[in-house]
Amino acid sequence: MPLRSTARTSLVELVIEQMERLIADGEWPVGAKIPAEPVLVEQLDVGRNTVREAVRALVHTGMLEPRQGDGTYVRARSGFGAAVQRRLRRAANLEAYEVRSCLERDAARYAAERRTDEDLAALREALAVRGRAWEAGDVPRFVEADVRFHRAVAAAAHNSLLAELYEQFGDALREALAAVVDTPLLPDAVRHQFDAHAAIVDAIEARDPDAAERAALAHLAEAADALREPPTRPADDGTEGTGTGTGTGTGTGTGTDSNDATQEEHRS
Repeated sequence: MPLRSTARTSLVELVIEQMERLIADGEWPVGAKIPAEPVLVEQLDVGRNTVREAVRALVHTGMLEPRQGDGTYVRARSGFGAAVQRRLRRAANLEAYEVRSCLERDAARYAAERRTDEDLAALREALAVRGRAWEAGDVPRFVEADVRFHRAVAAAAHNSLLAELYEQFGDALREALAAVVDTPLLPDAVRHQFDAHAAIVDAIEARDPDAAERAALAHLAEAADALREPPTRPADDGTEGTGTGTGTGTGTGTGTDSNDATQEEHRS
């Protein structure tokens, strides 16, 4: 890991640039612990204070995160990503889903136009892992598999900036998805969305950008609706239950009127 020489005069800036490069190139991936200070001093051939200042600067930007008694971990791949993450932590789940829909719409469209056979294989594998996690009842693994699937869609778009921006949505997406999955009043079809995700992959495989965009928006709208108006009664026959138990959402059940019927039809 030799320190590259440049015309810049600040040694601290040189170390910061080298650390940023190690993170951006994936040698220090997000979530990994960076080498301890003595190791960095030896590898970079600089003084302890220089390393300390460089680490402090990257902690300030949000790229690194110190953990008391454990070390320092990579939190984001860039200062831009760290800023996005800070903003997302203040956003509501619904806001994150709405912004996500803008990204995923174009990611799916570009993926349908640009995907390779390797991209398609990665999508199919991610879809299978997602399905197995749901069948096993492992919600944390299901959420991680869902994030992995959508990252694979973004990767298949072959736009590095879009993929990096989507990467920064990781934590917010996990929280928003968990909020949907952990809503037992929703029908399972809305909570796991098997068909919706399969439709995205099928459209990408068929190289149909319009179908891929429609599929991406449809599955996100379904989840966003669940966040916007959570059901208050158990689902009945695969739809959100709002009837009296004997009605079918057509207005013929006891205690419903035409307005209730219209709302029920809209939700079904």
